[in-house]
Amino acid sequence: MLVLKFSAQDVARTRLAISPLWEVVTSVQTLKEPRRHAPHLRWVERSQQQLRQQRVSMELLSALVPVPSYYIPDFLTPVPATAAPTIEDELAVLVATTPEEVRADLHRMKRPLAPELGAMYSDPVGGLNQLATEIRSYWERVLAAYWPRMQRLLDGEILYRARTMVQDGAAGLFADLHPQISWRDDTLTVAHPWYEATRQLTNGRGLVLVPSVFAWPGVFSQTNPPGQPGLVYPARGVGAVWQVGLGPVPKGLARVLGNSRALLLSELGMPASTTELASHLKMSAANVSHHLTTLREAGLVRAFRTGHSVLYVRTAVADELLTTSLEE
Repeated sequence: MLVLKFSAQDVARTRLAISPLWEVVTSVQTLKEPRRHAPHLRWVERSQQQLRQQRVSMELLSALVPVPSYYIPDFLTPVPATAAPTIEDELAVLVATTPEEVRADLHRMKRPLAPELGAMYSDPVGGLNQLATEIRSYWERVLAAYWPRMQRLLDGEILYRARTMVQDGAAGLFADLHPQISWRDDTLTVAHPWYEATRQLTNGRGLVLVPSVFAWPGVFSQTNPPGQPGLVYPARGVGAVWQVGLGPVPKGLARVLGNSRALLLSELGMPASTTELASHLKMSAANVSHHLTTLREAGLVRAFRTGHSVLYVRTAVADELLTTSLEE
């Protein structure tokens, strides 16, 4: 069990971020234990085939991500320094790891070290460059095509958490992150089965919350000083990333809102733009825009800007309406 003690300054500096590199690490775990990650089986089947057909080399990456994972080297899972780093941003941090840090992290891994890890211990600089090459190849083959959809889901999760923080403060923010996570007074408890530690967050650095697609069903922490501590948890609605085709449209809700608006709500479990919705639902962009405006005015849809795009996502009220309608 991990116990994190917060000061008022730590609460004030707690933030959210996305990490492509964490998705690489947790997706490798998913490939190794697909039965434990049922929502991702569609991705697993496609990716295993891709990796076999293209003979992607990932021996070092695989050796650094054991299952079950009592420990994954900290240099492979850095806490994001910015809100939305690219995979190249995080690889730059990776290859800048000092030889001393690499060897210290490898010392924490289970002995004896695999041959690939022994070679990395002997030549940390060469090992880091090889690792970065493997990660780039892996990313391009099995994650890059899905990243826009994954990122929209994660953007929606961050929007949801930010809204919860505004409404309910830190208690609301931490309340339903994960069944293993609980908040009471000034203390966050993470029920790790293989880890026991108590940490007083220092210098008011706060905590970085990192929602993840592939972390499901687990939760991961990064608390070794001197870096800012991080907590990786499963984003809401991860199964929606791999969905193909239209979601169910509750008949009762369609009678009240109209079929088009009910259909739009059923599709907005993860953020999407007007153009994407129009293409997917075979509707005109103007018609989609009109319905989204109506749903937004009714408090059922919320819009937010990310980069040059405006994305829409269901509100909590709409989630409740859909859940209730589907249960009838």
